[in-house]
Amino acid sequence: MSDFTIDDALALRVEEGFHLSDVDPSETPGFEGDSDELDEAFHSFNDLLDEEQEKLFANGRKHPETTGGILLVLQGMDTSGKGGVIRHVVRQLDPQGVHTVGFGRPTEEEAAHDFLWRVEKHLPGPGLISVFDRSHYEDVLVQRVNALAPPEEIERRYGAIVDFESRAAANGITIIKVMLHISRAFQKKNLMERLERPDKHWKYDPGDLEDRAKWERYQAAYQIALERTSTDDAPWYCVPGDNKKYARMVVKALIADALKSMELEWPEADFDPEEEKKRLKKS
Repeated sequence: MSDFTIDDALALRVEEGFHLSDVDPSETPGFEGDSDELDEAFHSFNDLLDEEQEKLFANGRKHPETTGGILLVLQGMDTSGKGGVIRHVVRQLDPQGVHTVGFGRPTEEEAAHDFLWRVEKHLPGPGLISVFDRSHYEDVLVQRVNALAPPEEIERRYGAIVDFESRAAANGITIIKVMLHISRAFQKKNLMERLERPDKHWKYDPGDLEDRAKWERYQAAYQIALERTSTDDAPWYCVPGDNKKYARMVVKALIADALKSMELEWPEADFDPEEEKKRLKKS
């Protein structure tokens, strides 16, 4: 078996000097095995996730004042695999402890507030995991590429995002931000599949081709967002995404690391178990 470890996933973190153009979307850094070995490596994190997420949820219920949460942000071009990560990774978690939300075009009410207003209400509570399928980063990606806000407002938002995420981290939220980086050729293949399969038509939007025509502009916007907002409090991980199974494995490892790093213990009973056993036997 070709091992893939948490450290291999952490090595994909966006650091100073990062250039998106240096990342090959078709590669699988840290993994060199075949498809069967990839499946085995993917499932190798299951036991850790199961136990540690239950500990997180239990502590959130018993000790909400001292228990944090986890925020997973998923970004990427159309067909980059965000839905697949949610379907194959997030859904393996206990659903009672997970909240998934997607951010589309702001409603009239949302547009009347600062761009982060609608996001803050979806931050995870104690013991919970929130997953953003797209996020507040749309407001410095889509809006930058399409000039939907003045340049000075876009510039302000980078700093506002860093401050927002720092406050969230200070309140006990562990933030994992993942850019699923795919190639233009891979996106074309995925879009063609959506057109050729009736069961995929619902996923296709003719507007996807308009965004595809702006590919290089989006790559430049991602470069700026990644380098400006990857911090110790809220690091970005740029994950090669042409191999979907590999990308899902990396995200799984990053969640496992976040849970493991919390060093959680099972909450101690606030009753006498032996006394309760006696009461139960008599009941």
